[in-house]
Amino acid sequence: MKMNIPITKTIFGDEEKEAMVKPLETGWVVQGPNVAKFQKMFSEFTGAKFAHATTSCTTALHLGLEAMGITRGDKVIVPSFTYVASANAVEYTGAEVVFCDIDLRTFNIDETKLEDLIKNDTSIKAIMPVNLFGLCSNMPYIMNLAKKYDLKVIEDSACGFDGWIGDNHSGTFADVGCFSFHPRKSICTGEGGMLITNDDKIANKVSQLKDHGASKSDLQRHKEKGGSLLPDFTMRGYNYRMTDMQGALGVCQMDKKEYIMNGRREVAVKYDEALKDISQLVTPYIPENYKHGYQSYVCIFTDGEDISNLTKEQIDRLNIKRNIFMEKLEEMTIATRQGTHAVHTLGYYKNKNNFKDEDFLMSYAADRLSIALPLYAGMSDEEFDYVITNIKEALK
Repeated sequence: MKMNIPITKTIFGDEEKEAMVKPLETGWVVQGPNVAKFQKMFSEFTGAKFAHATTSCTTALHLGLEAMGITRGDKVIVPSFTYVASANAVEYTGAEVVFCDIDLRTFNIDETKLEDLIKNDTSIKAIMPVNLFGLCSNMPYIMNLAKKYDLKVIEDSACGFDGWIGDNHSGTFADVGCFSFHPRKSICTGEGGMLITNDDKIANKVSQLKDHGASKSDLQRHKEKGGSLLPDFTMRGYNYRMTDMQGALGVCQMDKKEYIMNGRREVAVKYDEALKDISQLVTPYIPENYKHGYQSYVCIFTDGEDISNLTKEQIDRLNIKRNIFMEKLEEMTIATRQGTHAVHTLGYYKNKNNFKDEDFLMSYAADRLSIALPLYAGMSDEEFDYVITNIKEALK
């Protein structure tokens, strides 16, 4: 009998339903007390001094780049294997994206390629490592390199919730870290994002930028005498404010973060064990002293071939087999996805820069050979066994 297995599930319950109603009853539906509480909880969990809720991770990245002073004429290094939003946020500032290839083991930026890019181009002002699928990039190395060349660093931690290196949470290494609460992420507010930083100046600037450039928020005005007067607007800003209904969802999700994350990790451990003898799939790699957040469980499809010296021809041949494998699982109503895309292969960036697919070969390989398997807290043994049984059948 077929079972319907989604790629992931949001963990919502009666708590979220009740929390969503309260802003409607109080009338405070814009950025307000729930957002403030969500920010405080997120700050305390990650260990960051400041946390600012936004409409999305994309807008958080935009705010962070602007607050750090990135502007037209500057360049920002971004891994080529990431969601397109990473690169788009750089373009919003007028700056230019410089792509860097990835390490296929981690799916993260290949830090060994960074210094050659930096030392040959004085226009590069920042690095945007992406902590993809929940695994931190090599942030200690990247931060040392940034210090050497006086560069800013912004962590795209859209997938990075509860990802760690030692005792340091994803997003806290850099000048700025940015998170997503989209339904594909571990905790969800529908849409929504969060920017964290330990820098007072950046935090103050982000607070104004996300609120049209206002010197005071609506909540501050509400609590202070003289709140009937509009504040001063000392900079050009944006409307990137999270609603208080989303903030209420965020508070509930933070309250159940242990259940959500423990559940995701339990399923990941089961995958590691169940797939260890399947030569056609390479399971996620975790460096020593790293803790994976498992926003996704992403494998590389090799069909049992040696991929240590990949060529475009081998990638294209294996890609056909990967797609057939994914189609077979889809026929059994098991949802899978490619990990994400190689941005240099997407029409806008490819045409703008005349890129060839093989210009960033490991990113191209990750695009064509990655496969995300279903992963969510509360996945039953029956659901898991159904997935594994059909993976084995599809690979025959």
